[in-house]
Amino acid sequence: MAEPLFKMSAENVELLRATASDDYNTAVTAQRALAAALTEPLRQGIFDEDNLGGIFARNVLAPGAQANYQLDFVRPGEEDINFTAITLPKQGRIPERHVEGDELWVPTFRIANAIDWDLRYARDARWDIVSRAMAVYRHGFVRKINEDGWHTLLAAADARGLVVNDSVAAAGQFTKELISKMITAMTRNAGGNSQAGRLTDVYLSMEAVEDVRAWDESEIDEVTRREILNSAGKNMMSLYGVRLHPMTEFGVGQEYQLYMSAVLGRSVTGVGLDDQEFVIGLDLSTNDSFVQPIRQELQTFEDPALHRQQRAGFYGWMEHGFAVLDNRRLILATF
Repeated sequence: MAEPLFKMSAENVELLRATASDDYNTAVTAQRALAAALTEPLRQGIFDEDNLGGIFARNVLAPGAQANYQLDFVRPGEEDINFTAITLPKQGRIPERHVEGDELWVPTFRIANAIDWDLRYARDARWDIVSRAMAVYRHGFVRKINEDGWHTLLAAADARGLVVNDSVAAAGQFTKELISKMITAMTRNAGGNSQAGRLTDVYLSMEAVEDVRAWDESEIDEVTRREILNSAGKNMMSLYGVRLHPMTEFGVGQEYQLYMSAVLGRSVTGVGLDDQEFVIGLDLSTNDSFVQPIRQELQTFEDPALHRQQRAGFYGWMEHGFAVLDNRRLILATF
């Protein structure tokens, strides 16, 4: 069983009781101490539970630092043109190669959340209720971070304009051939042998995973099939060395698919006329494109204004941003 994020220690229980003290100063002091004790577990829990799966490199900025990132010197379409070595003639000098890279400034923004509970729960030391309230508070940040990160990824993949599909597959049927085509397209369109891309991870719907688990021995060998059927948790299923990540937010009528169609205007039937779902593939072999600058880590504070209502609670905020520096690291597919 996983260790609970918020431990019911004797110290925390006493702090909880003290937040309901009849002495206002004692109550506020205890609330402040409890907020301080829970801040670090909250920070850790937020980044342990997001569904971004370590895609983005988190960069906590120093005070006054700017979220500026150097873009790749080799631009898409110029990979094998401007920076190719030459055969040196008997007479003549080596040509100069001036490198001038652009920088991307990533805007950061604040996100905030709050939670509160009746003082009776604190007076009775109902740590189970208060810890659940704090879990809800934490989950609000997790969900917002998930949305911000995935909206950035989906927009970058859409902007690339490269969509792969398996034209001979049945409508809505996820096939291993689609993964194979994604691997080829990712490498072919990464910029030649000097910028070879590699498909490492694919994020897909629960229904697509159902299709994979339904493959019989006519489609995959028994050893591979057993590995797929036994995959769970960190033992992730894979095909051709590509890790498959099931996501509840992908699929017909689900959150990220609706974002693609309603916000980005990307039709799932744009490539295969009978296709029903989106799949997104990433190249995580090099950590050079997906960044999350954090200007302010999560801060949690007590809310003394609630005391008049016979309640106690916390509020907090953090400031961050997301960016994809090179959209050659993403690819869309439909099935």
